[in-house]
Amino acid sequence: MASSSTSPLKKLEKQYDVFVNFRGEDVRDVFLSHLHKALSQNEIVAFVDEKLDRGEDISSSLLAIIDKSYISVVIFSENYAYSPWCLDELVKILECNKTMEQMVLPVFYRVDPSHVQNLTGKFGDAIAKHREEPEYLHKVDSWCQALREISEMSGLVSQNIKYNCPRSVILCLYDS
Repeated sequence: MASSSTSPLKKLEKQYDVFVNFRGEDVRDVFLSHLHKALSQNEIVAFVDEKLDRGEDISSSLLAIIDKSYISVVIFSENYAYSPWCLDELVKILECNKTMEQMVLPVFYRVDPSHVQNLTGKFGDAIAKHREEPEYLHKVDSWCQALREISEMSGLVSQNIKYNCPRSVILCLYDS
């Protein structure tokens, strides 16, 4: 993932081509495994945080990994918005998009993009649930903003993503 020497992306040393943001239980054994394999086969260095221990807060080291990536692929799936971890990462991804012009590619995995954009369906249900939890209340507005903004970016939409979709993600990354 080459960029010009004057690009804001060059201000920080980049360690990864792609950071993948996803809800593990929704995509880990289906789409994600195929995507990760396709990225590796195309010599695209991707960070997939599937082996990290989950805690209350995202560690500063994980947020630094998002900073050290050229591109973030956000895989919106059915239960994505129920994960505070995913939503915190999403806020950081949006920040990197705005401050460092990091490219973001949203992938809508078996979800209607309008549900993400309008915070309806399971996305609306998840946000309503988070609004009832005092420990997340101070984050909900930034989560909603990130969901809306990133879901409005150009990306890949499919109600039935099959094995060819990881190839579509690769092609989108190369076209950028």
